[in-house]
Amino acid sequence: MAATAREDGACGEAQGRRGCEHYDRGCLLKAPCCDKLYTCRLCHDNNEDHQLDRFKVKEVQCMNCEKIQHAQQTCEECSTLFGEYYCSICHLFDKDKKQYHCENCGICRIGPKEDFFHCLKCNLCLAMNLQGKHKCIENVSRQNCPICLEDIHTSRVVAHVLPCGHLLHRTCYEEMLKEGYRCPLCMHSALDMTRYWRQLDDEVAQTPMPSEYQNMTVDILCNDCNGRSTVQFHILGMKCNICESYNTAQTGGRRISLDQQ
Repeated sequence: MAATAREDGACGEAQGRRGCEHYDRGCLLKAPCCDKLYTCRLCHDNNEDHQLDRFKVKEVQCMNCEKIQHAQQTCEECSTLFGEYYCSICHLFDKDKKQYHCENCGICRIGPKEDFFHCLKCNLCLAMNLQGKHKCIENVSRQNCPICLEDIHTSRVVAHVLPCGHLLHRTCYEEMLKEGYRCPLCMHSALDMTRYWRQLDDEVAQTPMPSEYQNMTVDILCNDCNGRSTVQFHILGMKCNICESYNTAQTGGRRISLDQQ
């Protein structure tokens, strides 16, 4: 499914830019926690044993004339533009990336704004093509990524929305697909597996079980539709009778049908 809006701060071209690897800007932030000057909160956090609260920043230092002044978009001394985009709430300075401040998220996102909407239940900005077409989970963005266990809501890495509604960092999602296909939280298929299931149908049909297993049945639980059914045991997989998914788990012991004993 389409990604969520990401927090502003993705690395850009290093050549011809001001500031740091995170942001293109013409000023330094004066950290209210330690009074040190850093290009951005990320540079601060990477070098200190505490975090900079972006919302409490009051002063900045111009990189051109070095004058310390209250946070604003243009230097009051030499008129240097600190950032094409400036948010007076987040104190975010950067080049123009069609950013917008989302009041519900509480931070700035990379837009354009018209391409995203804020889902109040999920509590995050999602691409417009997901409006009315995604599974809502209460405050899902406030949970950490189940792969890397790091924050999703304020991450500079794009989040990927799974069909089950859970979120992963896009990079974590891509790494997960190298090892498996299921959501690490609920085991629901993380992508459309229909084509693979039909291929598995053919493999099952072409791989008859030994005679002692041909009449054996098992109880299964489907991870995709949560339905329970009793199906014929097969070493390659057991298909759900309800949604035809092979993403199933055996819930009971194997048994031979009474009419075949």
